[in-house]
Formats: sequence, C-alpha cells, structure tokens
Amino acid sequence: MPTWSNLNLQNSNSPLMEQLIFFHDNTMLIVSMITTFVLFMMLSLIYNKTLSSNIIENQSIELLWTIIPSFFLIAIALPSLHLLYLMDETNKPLLTLKIIGHQWYWSYEYSDFKNIEFDSYMTPLTDSKSFRLLDVDNRIILPYNTQIRSLMTSSDTIHAWTIPSLGIKNDAIPGRLNQANFSINHSGISFGQCSEICGTNHSFMPIVVETVHFKTFLKWINLF
Repeated sequence: MPTWSNLNLQNSNSPLMEQLIFFHDNTMLIVSMITTFVLFMMLSLIYNKTLSSNIIENQSIELLWTIIPSFFLIAIALPSLHLLYLMDETNKPLLTLKIIGHQWYWSYEYSDFKNIEFDSYMTPLTDSKSFRLLDVDNRIILPYNTQIRSLMTSSDTIHAWTIPSLGIKNDAIPGRLNQANFSINHSGISFGQCSEICGTNHSFMPIVVETVHFKTFLKWINLF
C-alpha cells in the first residue's frame, strides 16, 4: 500500500492518482516557496525605515518580477497539461463499464459480458455491518492491472461519478456520453460519491468499487 502523508488526498490506487499526488506535492512546494519569499519581503519593508530613490522607478526590478513568476507558472502549467492529456488517453481498454446516474442511485452495465446490468443503492442506515453513507447493496467488481473504459450518462439531471483514490471525477450529463479511462494498481475497496448537486438526496448515492484478481472477476461474471 502507498504511504502518502497528504492532509487532503486519499491514498492512490491507480497510476493516474499517483501522478496527481506527485503534481500536488510539487505545486505546493512551489507555492510555499513563493509565499515565504513574499512574506519575507513584506516584513522587510515594514521594519526597514530607510528610503531609496532607486526603488521609486527601477526597470530592472520590474523586469525581474515579471520574468521570474513566468518561469514558476510554466513549471506548474506543463505537468498540469500533461496530466490532462493522460486523463483523456485511450490505451486499448480490455473492459467497458457503462454508468448511468439516476435520482438517486447508479446503474451499471458490463456490455462485454452477456449484457450484465444492475442498480446500486446505498445500504440502509440501520445496517450496522456497512460503512455509514458509503456502502452500497451492489458493488462494482473490477479486475486490477487492467485497462478499463467507463462510459457515463444520466437519465434525469447532472451527476458526477467520482472516486478520489482512482483520480476519477467525470460528469454524467443527460443526452451526452462522457468517457474516462483508468487502471487500478491492486485489490481492495475504493469509495466514492456523487460530486454534483443533483437534488435532495444527492448525498445518498455513494459509489463502491471492489477490485479483485482477473480470475476472481471472471468467476463473478459467470454467476449471472
């Protein structure tokens, strides 16, 4: 298991999420350096009582504080654009998962295997054996180390299919088909929720992905 020590990001379970965490850490380092430098300069100006006529108009300083921030912006923008292209890249998916958002549950279809379809509802709050507000009655079963393509849409209003540990957040929009590609590193359970305010029960349509070995996945498929 990865041992990331981030305050606001979940442990990664996909190559994409690992890259997002790496980008986040590097960006926060740059932002911290800029913030510290600006704070130092502000304190220096507050406690420095000397005056200099060269500071009133100095084109060299103006040129520097225009060019140097540009390099920082480029250092942030280039890896950000690279990640955006990685999110949209399709790398010969072996499995297609169709996702439909409803008010207020999710429907899934494995069109590659006998057109398997099922609905996924949040488990009742009285069920003490499940995670409160996070577990569902029918989990998504997916194999790890497999390239997966997800196709998303909605039957009523805009939803957002989001699993933070996989680095996925994609809108499900009525009349439109959105695509997301991902691969999962290892077995386990990943939790997610709808991230688009879609109505009164918006907070009661969680997402659960259970990742298993490919042979176990085929056995589960054969149960239908």
